[in-house]
Amino acid sequence: MSDHRRPVKRSLTIRGHRTSVSLEDIFWDAFRAIAAKDGKTINGLAAEIDANRRDIGLASALRIYVFERTIRDQS
Repeated sequence: MSDHRRPVKRSLTIRGHRTSVSLEDIFWDAFRAIAAKDGKTINGLAAEIDANRRDIGLASALRIYVFERTIRDQS
């Protein structure tokens, strides 16, 4: 198993505000790939996810989004 298990903290700018998010590299890699595929920046995509996340944390919302998109794109 590769070393994708340890979360890595990275900064995002969401609607003009800086925030740090800790995700495992495998999720960061997939998140970047999804944003590129959609022609969006990672900050722009994170802002969209943030606006719709309701009562869960941003890191969890990003993981769920990546997981759901990966499953959808494989169908």
